[in-house]
Amino acid sequence: MTSYSRIGVVTGANKGIGYAIVRQLALQYPKSPLNNGPLLIYLTARDSGRGEAAVKQITHEDEQLKSAKALSSDGGSTDIKFHALDITDSKSIQKFVEDLKKAHGDGIDFVINNAGIAMNGFNSEVVKTTIGCNYYSTMEACHAFLPILKPQGRIVNVASMSGYLNKYSEEVRNRFLSSETEDDVSSILKDFASAVDAGKEKEAGFPSAAYAVSKAGLIGGTRALARQEKEKGSAVLINSCCPGYVNTDMTKGNGTLSPDEGAQTPVMLALQDLKGQTGLFWKDLKVKNWTGDA
Repeated sequence: MTSYSRIGVVTGANKGIGYAIVRQLALQYPKSPLNNGPLLIYLTARDSGRGEAAVKQITHEDEQLKSAKALSSDGGSTDIKFHALDITDSKSIQKFVEDLKKAHGDGIDFVINNAGIAMNGFNSEVVKTTIGCNYYSTMEACHAFLPILKPQGRIVNVASMSGYLNKYSEEVRNRFLSSETEDDVSSILKDFASAVDAGKEKEAGFPSAAYAVSKAGLIGGTRALARQEKEKGSAVLINSCCPGYVNTDMTKGNGTLSPDEGAQTPVMLALQDLKGQTGLFWKDLKVKNWTGDA
């Protein structure tokens, strides 16, 4: 049995950006400054059939990985395994964390939280479901993974440029910018949901866009969690990023970037030397201003 030096997790990885992130991790790990031996990546997805099929496709049918000799089966340093994970199900999160603890007593190195949803339409139910998954469930997963991360571990939350704060009233924008804790961020999202229930989200200073607000929440929640960990003296680095406008099912094929291009920033945040930077929002391999200004 291989003894792995590094363990990584990618959520929502059976297709699209998540799948591309797994591929790019395998391709880029050999040249990473963090490469200190064999890497095991857990490709996770809600649906076991789709997840197992994705692992089979990557490990047996990916010509680029084969020619790069990225995987251990071709003489490389990376293995990829499937594990079921539905981030909207607390029991599923706990089961995965327990399995990781048992298999990897020394802890894991990084988690890239890519799982998320974008729904058609706009009403209270869409808002509740979208924020539930993209914000609350993602943050719950972060808290579950934190205790099993190695001291220099990393969390990368895949957000979106739709999470920029340029579509809000000055008051709401300032609330986001001055938020220091997850509770601060959650209270803004609760106010959004209440305003939507009343049909008054625009008057309350919000856009009529569940996905955008959920991703603004995720950027804020990531920042708050990073601050909390830093204050505790933790060296774990926690960042959020925008992959760009990627051609996937979620963008209905309208994106201008390929999934492999979209994977570059999340992979960089997992594998490169970040010089201790944490709690920031990244796009195009660079730190960006959350307000959406240049």
